[in-house]
Amino acid sequence: QLQLVESGGGLVQPGGSLRLSCSASGFTLDYYGIGWFRQGPGTEREGVACMDSSGLITRYADSAKGRFTISRDSAKNTVYLQMNSLKPEDTAVYYCATDPYCGYSRGSYYYDFGREDYDYWGQGTRVTVSS
Repeated sequence: QLQLVESGGGLVQPGGSLRLSCSASGFTLDYYGIGWFRQGPGTEREGVACMDSSGLITRYADSAKGRFTISRDSAKNTVYLQMNSLKPEDTAVYYCATDPYCGYSRGSYYYDFGREDYDYWGQGTRVTVSS
């Protein structure tokens, strides 16, 4: 069974850091583009960052640029999202999902509500940024 599992969320103070993990089972992440998304209280789902299947192309939402870094450990079949300088507005449930089109654009990353090809999603991990 193909599955993505996120972990690493929690409560952190403003200015703090967290590293989220997206681990895959049943398939190899090296063959898939992976996106990180989030949905905060009362907000729509938004894209945060993605990495294409080659690992050479990364894209970030404007809100994440300079603070978040996406990376991949092929040996662990895991994609990470390192989040630094966290702000209260980063509070959300964070999800990872496969995204076959991550590398097709160089613009800021976003969630395309018109697409139906984010085939596999994790269950999400909650991040709360609060003092």
